[in-house]
Amino acid sequence: MDIAEKVKEIVAQQLDVDIAEVKEEAQFIEDLGADSLALVELVLALEERFAITIPDTEADKLRTVGDAVTFVIQHPGTAKGQHAGAA
Repeated sequence: MDIAEKVKEIVAQQLDVDIAEVKEEAQFIEDLGADSLALVELVLALEERFAITIPDTEADKLRTVGDAVTFVIQHPGTAKGQHAGAA
């Protein structure tokens, strides 16, 4: 499973939406119904899964699933080979 698929899976779980709705162009608030608390929890889940830090200034810029995928790819941390948190 590639990073984009992992991010989509996390988004679907955190926002309690069908994975089919989680497309890269989908906006967290407008399309997937996230509120501010859900977005904070999503950022925390992404940080934990990919062993990265997403500063608040960057988290505020993550508006779509594609934004999150791009951020994770550009800030790899120890994502390669990391299996912690994988269910």
